[in-house]
Amino acid sequence: MADRRRINGPVGPTTPPVYDRPLPRKAVQQRGDDAVRKIFLKTGVTPSASGSAYLELEKPNATGPSNTSLKLTCTVHGPRALPRSAPFSPHIILTTHVKYAPFATKQRRGYLRDSSERDLGVHLETALRGAIIADRWPKSGVDIVVTVIEGDQPRDALEYMRDEGWDAMNVLAGCITVASAAIADAGIDCVDTVAGGVAALVAREEKSEPVVVLDPAVADYHRIYAACCVAYLPTRDEVTNIWFKGQLPGADAEIYNKLVEQSLVACHNANRVIVMALKEAVPQGQDVPSTT
Repeated sequence: MADRRRINGPVGPTTPPVYDRPLPRKAVQQRGDDAVRKIFLKTGVTPSASGSAYLELEKPNATGPSNTSLKLTCTVHGPRALPRSAPFSPHIILTTHVKYAPFATKQRRGYLRDSSERDLGVHLETALRGAIIADRWPKSGVDIVVTVIEGDQPRDALEYMRDEGWDAMNVLAGCITVASAAIADAGIDCVDTVAGGVAALVAREEKSEPVVVLDPAVADYHRIYAACCVAYLPTRDEVTNIWFKGQLPGADAEIYNKLVEQSLVACHNANRVIVMALKEAVPQGQDVPSTT
């Protein structure tokens, strides 16, 4: 007997439709080395959570109907008391969870977290631990869940052969930024708002010289030699986490320093977006403390 309550899919494999005329491609405009993509950030998107935030990253050279490339959502649950069976902790216990949606990337993700997602969760926990004032909530816990709705990959390309995990750097920077806004939305005391930024050493063409750029879009460059992701507290001028990936052409300390400095510039830009989003969430008529 057929199951009438379930919509069954096709029995055999299916192929996507092929159009006779391809869509016209827009003229690709190269961004400057110091240009960053626009960020959309909004807090309070999940009423059932203690705090939440949603982040979108602009896609400048979009050829499809969507002009965004990275979409993240973050929910904060807590602080809440730990169970009585848990040992006493003089500070808050922070738990971070980063998970890609199954449809976030061109290669379908599984429902269980893989090693790359666990690594992102460890880096996110390290970045946020330096900003939260943990001594104010003894024997308490807070859960921070970040869901990657859409990764920073070119979905309109027929085949993406240069997927070496470089988009994870932009994903981590976005996770740090959206989690910081969600923590502030939850009312958890922090020493400062932590922001994430990325800089990379790239080559635009096959024979071009490597240059350091801000906020790199992986699909816009021929090759990426190295990338640096930094979590930064602008007011306190402190770095809570740094992640370097790749190999440089030579052992030149100036390139390392320039990557970190440019990452801090991207962090300042992300921090301004966080401050503006938090100011918009404040009810009208309430004073907003000034930040420098």
